[in-house]
Amino acid sequence: MDTTTDSGSNAQADRPERLDRRLLIERLSSYWLIGAGLFAVALFALIVLTLVQQSIPIVSEHSLLEMLTSSNWDPASEEFGYLPAIVGTIYVTVLSMAMGTPIAILAAIYIAEYAEGRMKVIVSSFIDVLAAIPSVIFGLVGLIVVVPFVGDYLAPALGTHSIGLGIVTVSLVMAIIVTPFMISLTVESLEALPDELREASLGVGATKWETIRSVLLRAAGPGIFSAILLGFGRVFGATIVPAMLIGGQTAIPESPFDAGETLPSLIVNDFGELMSIPLTQSALIFVGLLLLVIVWLFNFGAMLVRRRLQRRWQY
Repeated sequence: MDTTTDSGSNAQADRPERLDRRLLIERLSSYWLIGAGLFAVALFALIVLTLVQQSIPIVSEHSLLEMLTSSNWDPASEEFGYLPAIVGTIYVTVLSMAMGTPIAILAAIYIAEYAEGRMKVIVSSFIDVLAAIPSVIFGLVGLIVVVPFVGDYLAPALGTHSIGLGIVTVSLVMAIIVTPFMISLTVESLEALPDELREASLGVGATKWETIRSVLLRAAGPGIFSAILLGFGRVFGATIVPAMLIGGQTAIPESPFDAGETLPSLIVNDFGELMSIPLTQSALIFVGLLLLVIVWLFNFGAMLVRRRLQRRWQY
């Protein structure tokens, strides 16, 4: 009888100790999470401050408006015009997203709503494998396949001339690169919708395509918008593929088939050999700061648009 009483007393005494340990673990976990969040903020701030500090020499000696609107890029003559790279970046981004976005949405609709069984597994696996291929492999394939295709067939068919290297070539390859990511996110957004939406629409006499077009795409709109944003970010900041396929011509392209330059490829092509020149190094670092600011402003504006869409589509 005494043994039973002692066991009960020990169990009651252990309960506060276990509770204290759980509370301590909970407190430490919260500290770790807060620390991780603060570390991410501090790292971002450190990157921005470093870029700003390294960009001061070029900004102090050249007008910002002049650099953004000038088309002359000649570091030997201390002329740093970013306009050709800005135009090339806009060209590549717009063309890549225009080609990749419709394909991504239609493919995602097929995988989420039409494909079944083994076919769905095969197509989804193929999309995942395509997304895992390194960008440099796409660049090599672009040199071997896309460059001759554009120079020998596509450009003559449209009544123009191209050496193969240029904006259209980069856009075609980047559209292939970015499409699998947008497909995966769009599929997740569609599959996350409750079946009640489909059943309710079909129950009132809508066809399957009418249900997809009027109900599912509307409900999954914020997720699809996020997928498009991810694609935009990948295209806008792409480096190795533009550096390999765009031609490296620092002049404003008159046609999408012309060779050109993008902001990331400008850094890659010039930084290594010109980094010993302080002013040129500062000019290239300023390009990185410009990229960071543009992407941040776009993401911030897109976040506001997405919240407004979510509120509108909820009602």
